[in-house]
Order: sequence, then C-alpha cells, then structure tokens
Amino acid sequence: MKHIFLFIGTLFLSSSSFAQSQDEAAVKTTINRMFEGMSKADSTLMKPLFAPGARLQTVQNKQGAVSVKEDPIAGFIASVGKAKAGALDERLSGMDIKIDGDLATAWTPYAFYFNGQQSHCGANAFTLVRIAGDWKIQNIIDTRRKCE
Repeated sequence: MKHIFLFIGTLFLSSSSFAQSQDEAAVKTTINRMFEGMSKADSTLMKPLFAPGARLQTVQNKQGAVSVKEDPIAGFIASVGKAKAGALDERLSGMDIKIDGDLATAWTPYAFYFNGQQSHCGANAFTLVRIAGDWKIQNIIDTRRKCE
C-alpha cells in the first residue's frame, strides 16, 4: 500500500514539474518573440504579445533623483515598426522566470545595441498573465545605465 501512495505522489510531482517547465518555455517564447519583433522591426509580430492595458515603464536615476517614466505600449510598438530591421538589438544575459498559476515574472539583464553600437545596459522585469491559454506581457519595467 505504501508503494502505491509513493507511486501516485511521484506521478503528481512529475506532472506538476512537467506543467511548470511547459509554462516556463511558453513564457520564454513570448519574451523572445518580443525581442525578435524588435530585431526585425516587426510591430505586427509584437502586438499580440501584450495584454490589454499593458504598461511600459523605466526607472530613471538623474543625479540621485529616482523616478519612474511611463510610455504607452502602442507608442513603443509603433516606434519598433519604424526602425530599420537589425537596428534594435537587445542581448539578454539571462532569464530568471517565476510562475504561480496564471502569473509569471521574468528578470532579464541585458545590453542594448542600436545600429551595431552599444547604447546602454540594464535589466527588464516582465510581468506576464496567462489569458485564454496564452502568456501575455502585462508590464515591463526596466533600468538603463552606461555599460561597465
């Protein structure tokens, strides 16, 4: 009898681990597609990745005065569509994903290149929500600083 409970417990843990890894892969895919859209200057690729009411924010530190600037997602997507393909190159140095049910966060340190020249570095913090089975970006907040 103990063996049956152990077997059932193992199956349950295996299936929840499998679902978690599937969700992580889906979250990564959503984020990577956004960066693919940026690289290709393809706003049509990016639009469906965002949840209604999504937000784009940047933490600014000007001489010790910290503030948060917000830009409309629609403006961000439109500016990507106006860029030249290959001009916007955000290189991630990692992606740390946490998931609880239909909520996910991802921390992605990056270096940003514009027309082949390094522009700035920082980190993105993504919040994603699973809507109708698809992971949508609800919020991006980032930092921007000179690269070291």
